[in-house]
Amino acid sequence: MALVAGIDSSTQSCKVVIRDADSGTLVRQGTAPHPPETEIDPEHWWTALRTAVERAGGLGDVAAVSVAAQQHGMIALDHAGQVIRPALLWNDTRSAAAAADLVAEWGAERWAAAVGLVPVASFTVTKLRWLADHEPDAAARIAAVVLPHDWLTWRLSGARSLDTLRTDRSDASGTGYFDAVSNAYRRDVLALALRREPGGVERITLPTVTGPEAVAGRGDAAAGWGHLLLGPGCGDNAGATLGLGLRPGEALMSLGTSGVVATVAAATTRDATGAVAGFADATGRHLPLACTLNASRVLDATAALLGVGHDELSRLALSAQPGAAGLVLVPYLEGERTPNLPTATGSLHGLTPTSMTPANLARAAVEGVLCLMAGCLDALRAQGVRIDRVTLVGGGARSRAVQEIAPAILGIPVAVPAPGEYVADGAARQAATVLARTDGATPPSWSRADAVIHRAEPLRFVLDRYREVAATVTTTVESRRG
Repeated sequence: MALVAGIDSSTQSCKVVIRDADSGTLVRQGTAPHPPETEIDPEHWWTALRTAVERAGGLGDVAAVSVAAQQHGMIALDHAGQVIRPALLWNDTRSAAAAADLVAEWGAERWAAAVGLVPVASFTVTKLRWLADHEPDAAARIAAVVLPHDWLTWRLSGARSLDTLRTDRSDASGTGYFDAVSNAYRRDVLALALRREPGGVERITLPTVTGPEAVAGRGDAAAGWGHLLLGPGCGDNAGATLGLGLRPGEALMSLGTSGVVATVAAATTRDATGAVAGFADATGRHLPLACTLNASRVLDATAALLGVGHDELSRLALSAQPGAAGLVLVPYLEGERTPNLPTATGSLHGLTPTSMTPANLARAAVEGVLCLMAGCLDALRAQGVRIDRVTLVGGGARSRAVQEIAPAILGIPVAVPAPGEYVADGAARQAATVLARTDGATPPSWSRADAVIHRAEPLRFVLDRYREVAATVTTTVESRRG
């Protein structure tokens, strides 16, 4: 029985799953936490990966491994392959002003046409501009720019040469300087980000983009991993979509640290509003995606405020009437990306003696998160993306209130699979495909996870009220920014 491993190096932790390559059956797994900061020495990720691998029983009997990881994180390396400064994660919003500058310099339409997205603080390209403006000495030392999954795959190989860095289309498409249609880096964009003359970034190494079924390298022989085939890896959202086996029309809705809506598509999007990013998936297709900065932490914060656990938060929310007696939570607790309001904060509206109850606050928190996610669905549909149902995953998806209220807010069926490590599963599925192709065999067809389908009559008035209140918040934030 050949075994494959999938690794998910997420914002909060590293998860490792080891599965049978032919059937996909889970054999064992392990996990290790990451520090909570938005600026982190990547060495912490490597330490967590090794710990999670050890807790999963090691890789001695594993034939192939792929790494999926949080997207956009900027890791700058010098000529010796050493990390120049702590990595800036996707949810580090200090580059919001840099994003605005980049959009002003090129225009949103030109950005969308060039790389399928418009810069916001999450993307790597904006973090490079921030580095050039605030730490020019560090920016001048850059010999390579990589993302978390690129760097971890490189470390697994034991390589030292920057020329051996590898990535895949899905993660490269989230940098802001890669075109997923032509499958080519835009070095003119990289030069713009680093404030260099055209041609001034030719010596900077960018990871070679590897095909979705190709071998990206071999494991580090010195670490006892020389037998391992390394897959190209992928971004976390592409990994989750692959792990769930989603088809066109079936959208991933992930409620983790961030909220994500993404769906597999044959063609990319070119959204000049910036709401939808034209990412690539992990199979050679595309993955139009809309993302929020706020999701499960809104529920965490509300539960903490009420002094209850998540089960009780769900009970309270379901005990309240739809609309929470007029109480509306606009959940921009950590700024927001969709809509693009990085300096915004959360707002609670409609406070009256009637609405000021724990049950209504719990209901308003759940409705607020789901109304925020409904905005992501709207943004994707505005780009011609078909969405017939969503598959709900992530920590927030474990809430019974979220599961039962979601179809009423979103207006479509909601599939809830059993809790699982679907990003790591997608990486493992990729590893199994790479292994099969290496042996000249047909890639295995793993069964899709069973899911409970939730349906409900739409609560249009809740969404309409939320949009009315959120519009006033947007106006207020933009007037302050102006």
